[in-house]
Order: sequence, then structure tokens, then C-alpha cells
Amino acid sequence: MTGLAIDDAAWSSAWRRRSPGDKLLLCLGLTVCALALPAWPGSLLVGLTAVVLALGPARVPARTFGRAVQLPLAFIVVGALTAVVEVGAGGLGWAPDAGARAGSLVGHAVAGSGAVLLLATTTPMSDLLPALRRLRVPEAVVEVASVVYRLLFVLLESLRTIREAQTARMGYSSLRRSYRSSGILAAAVLTRSWDRARRMQEGLAGRGMETGLQVLPEVLPSSRAFLAASVLGLAGIVAVSVALR
Repeated sequence: MTGLAIDDAAWSSAWRRRSPGDKLLLCLGLTVCALALPAWPGSLLVGLTAVVLALGPARVPARTFGRAVQLPLAFIVVGALTAVVEVGAGGLGWAPDAGARAGSLVGHAVAGSGAVLLLATTTPMSDLLPALRRLRVPEAVVEVASVVYRLLFVLLESLRTIREAQTARMGYSSLRRSYRSSGILAAAVLTRSWDRARRMQEGLAGRGMETGLQVLPEVLPSSRAFLAASVLGLAGIVAVSVALR
């Protein structure tokens, strides 16, 4: 258990042993379809496909997948509201095509988020980062992603430790104390995480780690059947969307 629900789901997923390149092809294809195809029925088909694959063959817990989509869904709703409001001579008002614009924006965004979450809940970062290197993604981008991923656990560990100490001292026994403890918690977590990140950087620099940490990645074989099913499924989504459109 890593402490991150999405990461735990990826490690325990039924697709854990599949090649990350295969899953990248599928999820990237779904994302492109979500952005390029019309919201109806393209985005709907992409979103349903991502959910069915995650909860079905990949066996991702429904609660984990549902909680993971809540945060991007909140941003999507806010973005949709700002997109359908216009400023005119009479002040704020709804755009003439507010309903169609909001539906299209929400459809594309939700479908794309579902495709990305399918990859996140089935592929651990330890598999994804070497796959990105093999795909010739710039080394600086991969290294930044790796550092941010490691620092997440530093942040979570600090958060858990400080909150447990505050709870033991009745820091959340009342509303006033909860506000005060939350402010102290945020400040302490940020400063402690910054300090630990700095010490980590100094330690690596002291050992001559001027480049990324080189490890021997686990090689997972590609599946021709999975790739063929992915291509056929994506082609089917495109064909049905074009036909119904």
C-alpha cells in the first residue's frame, strides 16, 4: 500500500502485468477520440468504454474510480459555467447556445478524463516512466514527473504524522480548534516537505547524481491480441460516432 488510492489500484489492477505501451496506445486513442469526435455520441461512447474497461477487465474498484473522477469533474463544471456566461450591454447573461456549448465542453472533458484515469488506475508510475523514456519523451519531462511523484509521498507522510499528533492533543475537538489546527497543519506540511526535498537534492548531489536515477525497468511483453482489440475498438467508436452524427 502506497497511501495513494489511485496508485494502490494500479498495483492491484488485473492489467498490472500488461505492457504499459499497450495501455498507452489504448488510453491515448480514447483521449484523441474524446477530443476529436462530436460530443454526441463520440464522447459518450469514449466515457462508457473507459468506465466499462476500468470496472470490468481491469477490475479497478468502483469506489476508487468514482472518487478519482470527482476532482476533475468539479473543475469541468466550473469551466462549463464560465463558458456559457457572456458579458453584454445589459451585464451578465447566458450565451445564445449555452446548453449546446456546456454539453459539448462537459462531454469532451469527462470522456477525456475517464480515458486518462483508465491509464492512471491500471499503470503504476514505475512502469509508466520507463515507457515514456522508450517513447523518446524528453528526459527533463520524465525527470520532473518522477521527482513530483516521489515528493507526493513525502507530503503524505508529513501530513499523516502531523495530523495524528494534532488529533492526539485534541486539536480537532471543536470548530475553532479545527480551524487553527488546519492552518498549522498546512504551514507545517509545506515547510517540512520543502526541507526534506532540499535534503534529498543535496544528498543526491553529494553522491554525484547529476543525471536521473538509472534503474533496470521491468520489461512486460506486448500482447498482439490486446493491441488488435484496442485498434478495433477505437475504430468502432469512430465509425459509430460518424454514422450516428
